[in-house]
Amino acid sequence: MRKTLYIIGLSTLVFSCASQKNVKKNTYQPKTPVVQPKTVVKTQTQEAQKPKVVSDHGVDFFTTNIADPAKNDNTASYGSIVSAKPAGFKVVKTYFPAMAQNFRQRYLILHYTVLPDDKSITVLTQPGVSAHYLVNNTGDNEIYQLVDENKRAYHAGVSAWRADKNINDTSIGIEIVNPGFTNDATGKRVFVPFSDAQIRKVAALAKDIVTRYQIPATNVLGHADIAPTRKQDPGPMFPWKKLYDEYQIGMWYDEGLKSDYQEIAQADFATKYIDSTFIFSVQTALQKFGYGIELSGKWDDATKKTIEAFQYHFRPQNFDGIMDAETFAILQALNVKYSIK
Repeated sequence: MRKTLYIIGLSTLVFSCASQKNVKKNTYQPKTPVVQPKTVVKTQTQEAQKPKVVSDHGVDFFTTNIADPAKNDNTASYGSIVSAKPAGFKVVKTYFPAMAQNFRQRYLILHYTVLPDDKSITVLTQPGVSAHYLVNNTGDNEIYQLVDENKRAYHAGVSAWRADKNINDTSIGIEIVNPGFTNDATGKRVFVPFSDAQIRKVAALAKDIVTRYQIPATNVLGHADIAPTRKQDPGPMFPWKKLYDEYQIGMWYDEGLKSDYQEIAQADFATKYIDSTFIFSVQTALQKFGYGIELSGKWDDATKKTIEAFQYHFRPQNFDGIMDAETFAILQALNVKYSIK
């Protein structure tokens, strides 16, 4: 009897232990997924890949681009990082930089000073007008910086290109020492050439700027391009084609396409010239290219000055402000090559 009870008791104990094990197993299983630290691992991986801010004598720098250059984004800083200093609080750069950012500097604008070297320096360093850089004509290897590239210089004035206004806000300005022009006996403007030494300086400086800030060819312009009714600089003696051919800076048309358009235009150009519909189409083409021109359908003064500015840049052999077949062909060729996407 005792033996039988012992066996029954032992069986009950084994069954009870087995049941308890099953209960514990069933209550533990649902907790397993909660323990997985997926979010933590992902964040740590991202943080490990991001370059760090570098400090030098208490000044912070970040010179690496982690954004998308295909979208003209850039997170690099070409100087120290400017940060707020709120009283009683600490600004930290634990998550610096955000990827969604780009440069303020979207345009490069070229000017001439209409003054000799010494007076150019005086005027451009006093209140009222300034530029980021001044290229002298003294034959040395120096280029004068007058304004921090991160600051807004006063060089463009009332200005526009394509959809942008107030180009001072988004540009770097280069002034070149040059007397500009005088008028001959017939009233025609006679412009003074730039020295080869100056052009080499301008080309090297421009190349550095457009490369660092990823400035597109369509945004390398003269003052006359962005303010055609007020300005003429840098004028028809400035070698835009040389900068394009030798340094890959700025815009220029394809000769073959220009010739094709000119052959078509010459057929009945004189007849179309007086037609308001044709005038309207010319103004539309100038506006499409980038000039801030009103569509009046007339050869008014603003249109004449805009054509003149276009000729300064792209047809400097003849800058009379008259839309002839060659000028119109160049404009059409440029609109094809640099169409707005």
